[in-house]
Amino acid sequence: MIDGVKIKKLKVMPDERGFLMEMLRSDDEIFEKFGQVYLTGVKRGVAKGWHYHQKQTDHFVCVAGKALVVLYDPRPDSPTKGEVLEFILSEPETNGEHILLKIPVGVYHGFTAIDCEQAKIINLPTEKYDYKKPDEYRVAWNSAEVPYQWPKEVNRGG
Repeated sequence: MIDGVKIKKLKVMPDERGFLMEMLRSDDEIFEKFGQVYLTGVKRGVAKGWHYHQKQTDHFVCVAGKALVVLYDPRPDSPTKGEVLEFILSEPETNGEHILLKIPVGVYHGFTAIDCEQAKIINLPTEKYDYKKPDEYRVAWNSAEVPYQWPKEVNRGG
């Protein structure tokens, strides 16, 4: 596991009306602080990535479709420098394990939709977006700087 990456298993609680799934609570062990909440989507065949933050920790939960989320640790002082991890995040109404993925500062991340036309992820970052000075640093989706090969169907970045 990449240093600082954490997983919270999410429980889907169905009933006759539908379901409920808590994502992040202020009393969770992995909770740091609240910045904002946003929804992002990615279409099949597109990789959103690579990017990282210098201040912000991200918390990803898939709410529609299925997403392949990939992490790469380039941090010079990290005990897991050079490690790559893949996670499959699935919407709550499917069978399988549902997780919240905590992505620490400095870890590159990217994602794509798999086995669906579009995946949607809710992110609960620790910082609000600063429009004047964004805490977002990008590397091309197909950069040799990241030792990862996206699935063959991914043919462009975003």
